[in-house]
Amino acid sequence: MLKVKNYEFWFVTGSQPLYGPEVIDQVKENSKKVVEGLNESGLPYKIVFKTVTTDSESVRKVCNEANVDENCAGIITWMHTFSPAKNWIHGLSQLRKPMLHLHTQFNREIPWDTIDMDFMNLNQAAHGDREFGHICARLHMPRKIVVGYWKDADVCEKIAKWMAPAIAFVEGTNIRVARFGDNMRNVAVTDGDKIEAQIKFGWTVDYYPVGDLVEYINKVTDTQINELMEEYKKLYNIDPAADIESIREQAKIEIGMRTFLDERNYNCFVTNFQALNGMKQLPGLAAQHLMSEGYGFGAEGDWKTAALVRAMKIMADGKGTGLMEDYTYNLAKDGETILGAHMLEVCPTLSDENCKPTIEVHPLGIGDKEPPARLVFKGAKGHAVAASLIDMGNRFRLIVNSVDAIDVPHDMPNLPVASVLWKPQPSLKVGAEAWILAGGAHHTSFSFVVDEQQLIDWAEMTGIECVIIDNDTKIPEFKNTLRLGELTWK
Repeated sequence: MLKVKNYEFWFVTGSQPLYGPEVIDQVKENSKKVVEGLNESGLPYKIVFKTVTTDSESVRKVCNEANVDENCAGIITWMHTFSPAKNWIHGLSQLRKPMLHLHTQFNREIPWDTIDMDFMNLNQAAHGDREFGHICARLHMPRKIVVGYWKDADVCEKIAKWMAPAIAFVEGTNIRVARFGDNMRNVAVTDGDKIEAQIKFGWTVDYYPVGDLVEYINKVTDTQINELMEEYKKLYNIDPAADIESIREQAKIEIGMRTFLDERNYNCFVTNFQALNGMKQLPGLAAQHLMSEGYGFGAEGDWKTAALVRAMKIMADGKGTGLMEDYTYNLAKDGETILGAHMLEVCPTLSDENCKPTIEVHPLGIGDKEPPARLVFKGAKGHAVAASLIDMGNRFRLIVNSVDAIDVPHDMPNLPVASVLWKPQPSLKVGAEAWILAGGAHHTSFSFVVDEQQLIDWAEMTGIECVIIDNDTKIPEFKNTLRLGELTWK
């Protein structure tokens, strides 16, 4: 399954020595109580109270400690009292981890009968956080701002949701893509600048000839295949008419791939049906099962989507996320929809929980290889996002479409692939026009777990353009957004 380090987030409170040591001690105690309360709310990662900063050196020190601490995924700041923002310039200028600014207050309500200047000096977030916000704006600091009382559920939920893209951001340098073969010939959108991807996201993208993989596949033993076949039987139904030897071949491919990837510390891979020399089948079931365990995958050499799938699987804790392709339309007047699928490689985490995927074996019209085994299932229902990362030449653009997945109304006995049927927001006509205007790919990372705001947060952390297509989208305004993006992101 998906393996990610048990990260933590540091809580850093701002103050100043003007008020004396007793006030600083009280700020520290209150900060610890806030952290304790946040942790008790059920956050996915632990928050650790780190320090109360009172001068430039203490800020610089904690920011640089956060940078080099491999367990720290980001910092959460709060100005309990007033904290002169010049003290934050050096530290924030050097900070390389994600930052959330929690604009809250220790007390929920004003104690009307007893309030005095001591209380006012202690509880100054109302203007201390504004001072902090000013210097962040001046420094063009990417940050998340959460406003509200720290015990409120909506505040805790926003912090929890922000943690997921923050983890994906810091995991960027650990995202490594092995390319088995190159991109599909003459296809534009799946290609891109791998060097810029490493600079921007931390992703490593390396090429390997298929022959290197075939060597690993050929070393797989019958015992290893038998063990994986038993796992398949537990997880999936097997079509009684399926050729067992074809399924065993996919198991052999999966084991060879997994060994190759794990030995070289890769957690993403791409294949290309035009590059299968020495292989009996195009990886189908093999790719699907690896994806279900957290590996990123892209078809036809699409390394950007493979890495994005991995990043979004990290955000989703491995659940309900995988490769998707806008395949064909249903233009019925009573409801236009998109049937998303792929030749073989749709992740089973996208399946309807009431529909156990079935392993089937059928011929594949491209690749000139043996009929491959693959998982066939109907997709889940509910709100989802389809995200495409494209290279615009001078920058990356993340395009996100909000969609609503629905039941497939009919059986498709002659289409033995996994699929999801959805209505793009705000409609197919507007959604598709906006997607095409933005240059979105036919491959996406599709998720029932990651939401639009998390992808916006991740894009801001990485410093890339992000456009959203949802129920509020209107084409004239969307065109203006793209025009402004051309100016902003030059």
